[in-house]
Amino acid sequence: MRKLKFHEKKLLKKVNFLEWKREAGHREASIMQRYHLSERDDYKKYNGICRMVQKLVNILKQMDAGDPYRIEMTDHLLEKLYNMGAIPNRKSLAVCERLSVSSLCRRRLSFILVRLKFTEYLKEAVTYIEQGHIRVGTETVTDPAFLVTRNMEDFVTWVDSSKIKKKVLQYNDKLDDYDLIQ
Repeated sequence: MRKLKFHEKKLLKKVNFLEWKREAGHREASIMQRYHLSERDDYKKYNGICRMVQKLVNILKQMDAGDPYRIEMTDHLLEKLYNMGAIPNRKSLAVCERLSVSSLCRRRLSFILVRLKFTEYLKEAVTYIEQGHIRVGTETVTDPAFLVTRNMEDFVTWVDSSKIKKKVLQYNDKLDDYDLIQ
C-alpha cells in the first residue's frame, strides 16, 4: 500500500468511522453483543417491528378517545404485545411507545434459557440450542432467534435424548434407572 499524501491524511481525520449517521452509533453493535445476536438482520427486523408499533401507537393517539375502533385496536395491540412478553402490563399505550429492540431480544430462546437457569451464559445457551439440546413443547428448536411467548415459556425443556439432561438429573440424584437403558 502506498503512503497517504498530506491532503488524504487531512481528509481522513475529518471522517468518523465509528459513528455513521444512518446507523444508530454503537447501539446496534452493543445490543448485538449483549444479546448475542449472530445476524444483523435480526436486529433490523426487531427495530422495524418497534418502529411499526410506535407508528401505530401515534396513529391511535391521534384518534378520538371515545372511538370504538381505537378502543378495539388498542386492546388488540396491548393484548398481542403482552402475550408475546414484550411489555410488562396491558394498562396503556404509553408502555407500547417505549417498546425497544432489547425488549424483543429478551424474548429470544437463548435469553429465556439463561433466565430459567438452564445455562449461565448466553453463548452457552446459543450453543446448546444450535446443537439440538432444547425443545419447546414437542418441537426441538435449533434456532436461537426463536421468540418464546409467555404461554410457551413453561414448556421449555431439555430434549429427552440429551446428554446434558442426563448429567443434570444425575447431579440432582433424580436419574431413573429406566432412563439409563434408553
